[in-house]
Amino acid sequence: MNRVIEFFIGLLFGWGLLISGMTDPAKVIGFLDLAGTWDPSLAFVMGGAILVGLFGFAAAKKRTQSLLGAAMQLPASRDIDRRLVLGSLAFGAGWGIAGFCPGPGIVSMGAGESKAALFVLSMVAGMLLFELLNRRPKASTSTGAQA
Repeated sequence: MNRVIEFFIGLLFGWGLLISGMTDPAKVIGFLDLAGTWDPSLAFVMGGAILVGLFGFAAAKKRTQSLLGAAMQLPASRDIDRRLVLGSLAFGAGWGIAGFCPGPGIVSMGAGESKAALFVLSMVAGMLLFELLNRRPKASTSTGAQA
């Protein structure tokens, strides 16, 4: 039953992305183009998402289980480190260049948009590359030889 509920929540999310225009790369790039013909309409979408998130996280912090019975797994770290900043910059650059971010990219790919399919494939390739690089053994910092 949980998978059915998850499916309908995902369907609702995708429908919201379509209605809001988040799946239209031209609209997204117009929103990000502050120096050109700026389209502020997506600011309302983001504002609505932030508002829902504020209430959602406030309620989640008070719970030990999700509404579907799974254990709550909220982020514990609040550190802003080099990896977070570089990842954010890469995400923003990709969003500005392609006009897609992950959710809208997947929805657009499902709607048959070939550029979105290329974006999603590139995103998955980047995730796999990250995992491969992250699993590599770290170089030893010792310079002396062991006897």
